[in-house]
Amino acid sequence: MNRPLELGRPISGKRRLKDLLLQKDNRHCADCGAQDPKWASANIGVFICLKCCGVHRSLGTHISKVLSVTLDDWSDDEIDSMFEVGGNSSANAIYEAFIPEGYAKPGPDASHAERAAFIRAKYELQTFLKPSLRIVSLPSRTTSLQSTFSTKIMDSLRSNSSQKSEGMVEFIGLLKVKVIKGTDLAIRDMMSSDPYVILTLGQQTVQTTIIKSNLNPVWNEELMLSVPQSYGALKLRVFDHDTFSSDDIMGEAEIDLQPLITSAIAFGDAGMFGNMQIGKWLKSHDNALVNDSTVNIVDGKVKQEVSLKLQNVESGELELELEWMPLDQ
Repeated sequence: MNRPLELGRPISGKRRLKDLLLQKDNRHCADCGAQDPKWASANIGVFICLKCCGVHRSLGTHISKVLSVTLDDWSDDEIDSMFEVGGNSSANAIYEAFIPEGYAKPGPDASHAERAAFIRAKYELQTFLKPSLRIVSLPSRTTSLQSTFSTKIMDSLRSNSSQKSEGMVEFIGLLKVKVIKGTDLAIRDMMSSDPYVILTLGQQTVQTTIIKSNLNPVWNEELMLSVPQSYGALKLRVFDHDTFSSDDIMGEAEIDLQPLITSAIAFGDAGMFGNMQIGKWLKSHDNALVNDSTVNIVDGKVKQEVSLKLQNVESGELELELEWMPLDQ
């Protein structure tokens, strides 16, 4: 990050931090609105008051690393991270995006119990995030996944990974998708169907083999896709193969890749860790998950098992396993 100059000399980190604190949206605590906060969560990127500071400390540094604006020593990276988030308003636009109607945030005079309940819900449980964006990190020794939503982590997705270019498309990694099986798929022929699965990511499309006359097909087939820098959802469609007419749709679903990819990038070399859970994609009304889908390090590889209820169809579920593969693997 290019740092500002004053009369040709770099402005000190403490001066930059105090200048950021003086911005209008940072003059009140991000959590309770108390005036003149003097503390900050360096990895979340918010300024907080003394009372909220105590709750943040109880969350652990893997969720919130608390520093005093005036008393503690800050590294340049920690200060840069605060600037990259953009202040309290930018952070709250993410962490408080889905506060229920009628829900009242704690005020400056709130009790410790009220303050603690809100802060834990906001940062640890991620209750007010869009469900598909929630990421749960368990190991305290690792980089916080809470900073997923700051540009620091997003920049690391783009720059710290080895990258390849194909035309105008820049890739950050590879995605191996194992299509395991389907269950109770829809009938599209007289008594059965001839199902196959198509996966689409960006401009890429891959397809499984066709399994004849089977509503509970087992593929156990691995498909490979390159992940572009600006990746979106992995789109999945199931079709019934017809010889003499166009193939019939048997359902569809979308897979949010952010929990898998962000967790993998945040942890770096998965081979350095034992088997553990490092993230989670939570089931909600706005996705097709049958149940919560966890991201795990398994034998040095980052994998995610996904069970999907097919959408826009009368019946059918699909089981898959995703694996993130760095380009230099």
